[in-house]
Amino acid sequence: MARIVMKFGGTSVANLERIHNVARHVKREVDAGHEVAVVVSAMSGKTNELVGWVQDMPKVAGAASPFFDAREYDAVVASGEQVTSGLLAIALQAIGVDARSWQGWQIPLRTDAAHASARIDSIDGALLISRMAQGQVAVIAGFQGIAPDNRIATLGRGGSDTSAVAIAAAVNADRCDIYTDVDGVYTTDPRIEPKARRLAKVAFEEMLEMASLGSKVLQVRSVELAMVHKVRTFVRSSFDKPEDIDPHGEPPGTLICDEDEIVEQEVVTGIAYAKDEAQVSLRRVADRPGVAAAVFGPLAEANINVDMIVQNISEDGSKTDMTFTVPNGDLAKALAVIEAARGEIAYDAVQSEPGLTKVSVVGIGMRSHAGVAATAFKALSQKGINIRAITTSEIKISILIDGAYTELAVRTLHSVYGLDKA
Repeated sequence: MARIVMKFGGTSVANLERIHNVARHVKREVDAGHEVAVVVSAMSGKTNELVGWVQDMPKVAGAASPFFDAREYDAVVASGEQVTSGLLAIALQAIGVDARSWQGWQIPLRTDAAHASARIDSIDGALLISRMAQGQVAVIAGFQGIAPDNRIATLGRGGSDTSAVAIAAAVNADRCDIYTDVDGVYTTDPRIEPKARRLAKVAFEEMLEMASLGSKVLQVRSVELAMVHKVRTFVRSSFDKPEDIDPHGEPPGTLICDEDEIVEQEVVTGIAYAKDEAQVSLRRVADRPGVAAAVFGPLAEANINVDMIVQNISEDGSKTDMTFTVPNGDLAKALAVIEAARGEIAYDAVQSEPGLTKVSVVGIGMRSHAGVAATAFKALSQKGINIRAITTSEIKISILIDGAYTELAVRTLHSVYGLDKA
């Protein structure tokens, strides 16, 4: 018998029929003798609808300002998960499973005060553990908790994944199963490279890099939590037929686990990519202490996420060119911030270009193998793909290229590292 947290995303609970299918997956684990908690997202599209209502309300009311109270935003948007948790509890009861719904505040799952983008402070798992030990399935509304002001707080987009992993850690679960519309983590996006392979195991560090670099399978914060608390996490498909799965065997899908569990470590595990990057270059900036803070401080205050940073010093050391990337959607705001700080930064010119892509090579085996970067550069060169910027870490190489070459670059790198071989 194991203690399991199961998480189902929006597409898995998109309508009543799919919620019934989820109930069958849960019953399979209960019938196998496991203690089970379930974390659910809102039904597919519902969160977007609720957010739209909140954003439109000031206009409909004739308000002069489009701004709204983030606490009321949370009160509205959190209702999507509350509906799903109640419906799934009803579906489970209808097929003979003892279940009850839980909202974040009932656990309680406590957060900080950052409404609409809260972070989890603590979870008291004692009551959940007690109910699960009695055979009751806890159906928990993901994405939400209770803030210090005693009001509902939401965790930001993708927060249900984070809820699930955090709850798994709080109840000392043997594993956390993330059910989604894909059947695991692949070596790259199968829509770009049909030869992409599903990975049996991925180390926490690799998954964290892949999630932050554009892979949409898991939310970054959920992977961070899983790594810190060593929560073994399976990425699985909710569209597998429950009757075809052996509840006593290893779950189908991809296991996200500690590096020590992976016996044969590949040099490269996968190729990730992020489209819609924009490049900003400041030319001939005076090279002096504090200039980087003068550039990136105001951008941080404007909540602009800066990614790749490259700096080139002039031969005499008096001037520097600074290049960095931001999301396409933040380019106009970034340029306005840089212009406002021109007097303090003291640059001669600013250049920008949208529509770029960051392609990344990820693998824990890179730590002990030389020549991985050179292989990537040579392969892209042979395809006529120009590299605009490069950043590296112990287990990652990220390369900035023109957006038009995205698919060619992904397929080229996937092939050159042998990821298309079974």
